[in-house]
Amino acid sequence: MIWNRQLAAFAALNGALAVAIGAFGAHGAGPQIKTLLTTGASYQLAHALLALICAGLAPLIPLASLAGWLASTGGLVFCLAVSLLGLLNLPILGAVAPIGGILMILGWLVLAGATLRPSQSDA
Repeated sequence: MIWNRQLAAFAALNGALAVAIGAFGAHGAGPQIKTLLTTGASYQLAHALLALICAGLAPLIPLASLAGWLASTGGLVFCLAVSLLGLLNLPILGAVAPIGGILMILGWLVLAGATLRPSQSDA
């Protein structure tokens, strides 16, 4: 099977980072920061998995790669924004997190739209 290897690698690195951030949140962070870290890590991990699936679907669904890039980039931006918000107490990062959220939502919507488009084999 031919798949999008760059997207798969980005997704795998995103997944590894999510596990590291989640582990730090569970074991090394104070109670106030723990919630931010675990929330960010869970969103990042879910969207890394979506990106990995999209990398495999890329040969079958033309827009799957775009959906995967949107989802995984959004997960990374969201996770880093809320994590750094908690760790560095920089309120400006609260304005960056919604950008990641929008990208994650767009990833899901692009994938939904792409799966509903008729393929050449349907014609």
